[in-house]
Amino acid sequence: MKFLDQAKIYVKAGNGGSGSASFRREKFVEFGGPDGGDGGDGGSVVLLAEENLNTLIDFRFQQHFKAEKGGNGMGKKKTGKNGNNLILKVPIGTQVFEEDNNTLIEDLKLVKQKIIIARGGKKGLGNVRFKSSTNRAPRKKTSGSIGESFCIWLQLKVIADIGIIGMPNAGKSSLLSVLTKARPKIANYPFTTINPNLGVTSYSDKEITLADIPGIIEGAHEGVGLGDKFLRHIERCKILVHLIDISNDDALENYLKIRKELSKYSKNLLKKKEIIVFNKIDLVAENVVKERIYMFKKKIKKNIYKISVLKNKDLINIKKLLISCVYK
Repeated sequence: MKFLDQAKIYVKAGNGGSGSASFRREKFVEFGGPDGGDGGDGGSVVLLAEENLNTLIDFRFQQHFKAEKGGNGMGKKKTGKNGNNLILKVPIGTQVFEEDNNTLIEDLKLVKQKIIIARGGKKGLGNVRFKSSTNRAPRKKTSGSIGESFCIWLQLKVIADIGIIGMPNAGKSSLLSVLTKARPKIANYPFTTINPNLGVTSYSDKEITLADIPGIIEGAHEGVGLGDKFLRHIERCKILVHLIDISNDDALENYLKIRKELSKYSKNLLKKKEIIVFNKIDLVAENVVKERIYMFKKKIKKNIYKISVLKNKDLINIKKLLISCVYK
């Protein structure tokens, strides 16, 4: 299934049905009086967060959505049928914005969370409603009100416990594939991941969700490379795994570049717990691994973990670490 994390749609709630201006007409009943029924309420447009969705692709080829209008009232005091609500299912983590794509209406972060985004029109009243002691044969009725209609933006922020970040070709997709059952595209060139990938891993009856975030490079917050299109997905993650290619001579420089990009996008990203993992230790000599980790720790006062995804080295320890951090 293709991934789409932003969509602009038009929603139109149903109009309310008009009331009826009807009179009883029966044999031998000279003055039957009014018997016009009310109209029905128009249906509303409802957004519902569903657990089994992870893309907004359903809104790519259809952007106009209209709820059912209410039925008109009829004689014999028959009320018009209420219009059915139109329920649009969206992934958990979908944010709803006004047409300016800046004013937030709702953040759908919970399973089955829903919002009435466009309210249906109210029913019109039949003439029986206007009968009084001074007006025995009212011809007055009211029309139903018009349902709300406007354009909105849907933006998806992937919800995951762990976000795997790093430079392109650091091995993020490979790590996700060996820790979970996800099958992202993997190749030996940069930017093989152009959409976030999700996977679930478990250990000792505990389960966490991981997201492989497309590679971030210098200038991403200004649109360089894949730009800031996917930086917002990191905001949902509880913990960041910063994956670094230890075979790269510029490991420290690349690490600092990414931290800078996160800071420029949102200072809050720097407050998240970060786990630094050196990958591809199978590509360099053991003494080089120790030296590079030592030099890195001199500048960055944080714990460093090392793995080899290709050789399946120390992956179980990383899995235990991630789960323990989430359930801490």
